[in-house]
Amino acid sequence: MERGTQEDAAARFDPLRPRLIRVAYRMLGSVADAEDMVQEAFIRWMGTDRGAVREPEAFLRRTVTRLCLDQLKSARVQRETYVGPWLPEPLVEEGDDEEDVALPLMLALERLSPLERAAFLLHDVFGLGFEEVAATVGRDAAACRQLAARARSHVRDARPRYRLEKQRGMEIASAFFAASRSGDMTALGAMLAADVSLHSDGGGKRPAAVRPAIGFGQVMQVHKALAVLFGKYGSTLLRTCIINGLSGFVTREADGEVQTTALDIEDGKVTAIYIMRNPDKLRHLH
Repeated sequence: MERGTQEDAAARFDPLRPRLIRVAYRMLGSVADAEDMVQEAFIRWMGTDRGAVREPEAFLRRTVTRLCLDQLKSARVQRETYVGPWLPEPLVEEGDDEEDVALPLMLALERLSPLERAAFLLHDVFGLGFEEVAATVGRDAAACRQLAARARSHVRDARPRYRLEKQRGMEIASAFFAASRSGDMTALGAMLAADVSLHSDGGGKRPAAVRPAIGFGQVMQVHKALAVLFGKYGSTLLRTCIINGLSGFVTREADGEVQTTALDIEDGKVTAIYIMRNPDKLRHLH
């Protein structure tokens, strides 16, 4: 293959790379795996008879989705042996990006079959018609409608009822950090919903709860214990930000490792707290 032809192929691929990574990340919940799938699609693209490809973006989206479907089969086996709760890698938004799949929805997607997940994301999130979805996943359009409908019924409650104004979310995240690290349990309790839950992912690499804390009492008990540790060893706020579509913050903890905390907020109250401590899932933030 001539050098010029290779350069032309790469030039056509590169503008599509961010969109392809977006598809792969929402399929897999892993930044590293998403990048691997897109790189594999690039290798296949370089070896393809590109003159026969009428729509490069559709071709590459199909390629990435199929690679992700294969990856999900092995990922499910790995997650069955995962230590403690599994959370997707934290994706920190830059600038004014809008997150179309927030963390609670990504967790709900984990309960779907790979094909249901693909049909829902491609149609409901990325706006593809069912004919294109069918061509991508290798099923007919009618079957894809059923897959998406089943997925929709399972994830309906995970979709936000309204979008929280960003500045208000950052204010709550800052206040949550201040109260939780200073040990001001009165201020912290005032922010929590009665049915609040706390989920922490250490992946067996760093200390984290092996099961979620459910309800106001349990979550407050966890934070009372944590406040003692924060008071003794410290916790440094690096930034407040949007993490997987939720208001939150990034910190550096006493062990020198980065940590993310994402807050699901409804009607001004924190309904869920998602803490990522697994260093393998935080590497991309460094």
